[in-house]
Amino acid sequence: MLDFYDTLGARLRAAGDYVWPLALRLILAWEFWESGITKLHGTNWFADIPWADWQKGFPWPFSTLPLELNWLAATWGELVLALLLLFGLFTRFAAISLIVITAVAAAAVHWPAQWSSLADLWQGYVITSKGGSGNFKLALLFIIMLLPLVFYGAGKLSLDHLLLRITGREAGADDRLGDANAIALASLVLGVSTVFLELTWGLGLIALAFIAAVVPRLLR
Repeated sequence: MLDFYDTLGARLRAAGDYVWPLALRLILAWEFWESGITKLHGTNWFADIPWADWQKGFPWPFSTLPLELNWLAATWGELVLALLLLFGLFTRFAAISLIVITAVAAAAVHWPAQWSSLADLWQGYVITSKGGSGNFKLALLFIIMLLPLVFYGAGKLSLDHLLLRITGREAGADDRLGDANAIALASLVLGVSTVFLELTWGLGLIALAFIAAVVPRLLR
């Protein structure tokens, strides 16, 4: 019975290399494409946002840019990166770029400017918000859905995988990393994902990435 269960699990993992990355890419590509098309055919509502007390506004360095430039970057970024996700081309670059776009949008519009506890912050984990706690649920879900594509890639039904096979790099690709390097890379990705929302969290994770990457080398 256990052998059957283990065999079934192995086959599901193998099938998952084809299924789950494609499913994530398709739904995320549609969502970001739809958002980009809406902006392309609409007006720049960045300029019309009634910046309330609970909104942080655009984080640096985006706060130094004209609203029109932020609007164009968000519009074309969502459109082009959605196509890259759809075809599974440069997927990790597309996913981390969309995480930045989503985090900046969340910080600007959906994240509370003030909160005193995690319970207070969590009141903003809603799709719509009538109060001053924010409404970052959808943005957070998108970021979490993009993270597997950053760490794992596009899967086997993608142009990225096809290019690996055509160029012969598939056999030479080594997924093994030392624990310290893996921690450093994971911390860096999570730091980039959060630095625009909460500067202290993001910088802390980026500092952890630096420590994990440098300290083991110094101790050798």
